[in-house]
Amino acid sequence: MQSWNLMEVSAPDGTRDPLVIHSGNEARAVLLVLNPGQRMGDHQVKENAWVTVLEGRVRISAGGETVDAEPGTLVRFDPDERHSLASDDGARILLLLAPWPGVGHFRGSS
Repeated sequence: MQSWNLMEVSAPDGTRDPLVIHSGNEARAVLLVLNPGQRMGDHQVKENAWVTVLEGRVRISAGGETVDAEPGTLVRFDPDERHSLASDDGARILLLLAPWPGVGHFRGSS
């Protein structure tokens, strides 16, 4: 068994430096800190994705819908579903991706 207190884990600031908490064939867990005013523009992933807001508020948009997510909110995306996230005041979120890696996930060149 492994456990983490996600409110105490030190994570780099900004979306370009996510902290991978766990990665295995079954799933990947990633902690992200959004700085005030920061956003993750329209994008998609090849896996099923779950975003949990741990701290702060995040505006999450997909398919013409927008959710103003506060701590405790869980949002799920299908593989290849385009979505974006933004936080006016900063936020801490947990991203779960499964299975990892998803079919068609780019693994880089050898």
